[in-house]
Amino acid sequence: MVDTGDTAPDFTAPLANGDVDSITLSEELGDGPIVLAFFPGAFTSVCTTEMCSFQDQLSEFEDVGATVYGVSRDTPFTLNEFRDQNDLSFGLISDLNKEIIDAYGVEMDFDDLGVYGVAKRSVFVVDADGEVTYAWVSDDPGVEPDYDEVREAAAEAEAVEAAD
Repeated sequence: MVDTGDTAPDFTAPLANGDVDSITLSEELGDGPIVLAFFPGAFTSVCTTEMCSFQDQLSEFEDVGATVYGVSRDTPFTLNEFRDQNDLSFGLISDLNKEIIDAYGVEMDFDDLGVYGVAKRSVFVVDADGEVTYAWVSDDPGVEPDYDEVREAAAEAEAVEAAD
């Protein structure tokens, strides 16, 4: 599993942003920290609450120079509908083929539901140099991240970059 101090695995994937574009992590670096918020699935209760919480605090993340992205195995079309229904203005990355989940080591299964290979609820902050400066991974899909802690980690990553 990716941890603090590691180089963030690069990826290219579909980006649901109202349209469907492509995003490559390494091309997004340099403009401030990136927050990658992995979630098991769109339209589920805790995932919806989590993404809406990021939306509610989005201006605070932007104030510290951070860009937030959600990441799940849902299709980009599903993610666009999820964005629309929840008024999300940040991009959602579709990891349909589970390549990003595997690279970050955050796969989990819901055996009782017959659902396999979804993302553990987890958050990574990646600084402008591509280093993971914050990593939080939950084995309990019902637990949300500490949003203040994530924002503080993003602010610290931005402050270190500004000092360089």
